[in-house]
Amino acid sequence: GDEAALESWRLICDVSRKEFEKVYKRLDVSLEERGESYYNAVLPKVVQELTDKGMITVSDGAKCVFTKVSEVPLMAVKSDGGFGYDSTDLAAVRDRLVERRGDWLIYVTDLGQEEHFTKIFAAAEQAGWHLPPKTRLDHMGFGVVQGQDGKRFKTRSGEVVKLVDLLDEAKARALKELRRRKEEEKEEEKRESGDGCNASPCTGTTVADEEMDNAAEAIGYSAVKYFDLKQNRHTDYKFSYDRMLDPKGNTAVYMMYAYARICAIFRKADVDISTLDPEELKIEEPAERKLAVTLAQFPDVLATILDDLHIHRLAEYMYKVSGAFTDFYQACKVLGSPQQNTRLLLCEATRKVLQASFYLLGITPLERI
Repeated sequence: GDEAALESWRLICDVSRKEFEKVYKRLDVSLEERGESYYNAVLPKVVQELTDKGMITVSDGAKCVFTKVSEVPLMAVKSDGGFGYDSTDLAAVRDRLVERRGDWLIYVTDLGQEEHFTKIFAAAEQAGWHLPPKTRLDHMGFGVVQGQDGKRFKTRSGEVVKLVDLLDEAKARALKELRRRKEEEKEEEKRESGDGCNASPCTGTTVADEEMDNAAEAIGYSAVKYFDLKQNRHTDYKFSYDRMLDPKGNTAVYMMYAYARICAIFRKADVDISTLDPEELKIEEPAERKLAVTLAQFPDVLATILDDLHIHRLAEYMYKVSGAFTDFYQACKVLGSPQQNTRLLLCEATRKVLQASFYLLGITPLERI
């Protein structure tokens, strides 16, 4: 291509990459970049390999790959001799399966590209690159994010909402809520003796003033991640800051409060959980049984997700666990009760399940909120 045009393109890529990295860092995301241009050098070789395997059909001057899943072919080489989207995706799937020896590839794009990737996967199998069940290829399609009006999520001026602006707003709202809770806790401390009773949430769970900004960042960013991941990816959904940061609904905020409450219980108990004997665990009360049964479902939930790649199942499960723990916490006195040790063991099991779930969703929970 034209060297001046290529130089301009490289400059645009560098500028974009630097801005993207800022967002990735905020979301704690790491990427190994392999853009479409990465495969340019191998495109002729891939087409030649497909030709040698008898998979290329020339139609109106274009070199096409027909698959068993669609009457519409993939275009390995366009009629003008150029390479397109189909070409680079064929090269990419070959590189990932053959050169990098990947055994499970997951493509995450909008649902509109589902047919395209179905054909890419079929072509990869015909070419002998994809060898199920030794290798697995999945397309994780997702729907559209909408505003409250049911249309594509945009700003009031009609522009597409930038992720960085969304993160800033989520953090600002989380910070406002943390400050409100801090004031409430100060008032509560004046009224209560702080004896650790279960009638109301334990005091001493909120973050210190100097940690407020970092906590707001963690909560805000986690809320954005969770709100997206809790949706059934096959459907469109309406975005709402209020629902995203609701401390009582199926949100990251609610889960993080539950996690922080458990951590507060252990701080008040001043007990080394590793010294407790699991043999002491005795399930007697209905609320204890409900929580224990819910926790035992964790492996089955993960197995189902590995099968169908519907991440929202994990979010739903976390909400179920948090709800079961809240019921247990309200019904069963933990600190100072004759059953303290067995109930602390239940608390620790809950903490571990929530912690593992947070990790799988890319969220870091806080011990104080």
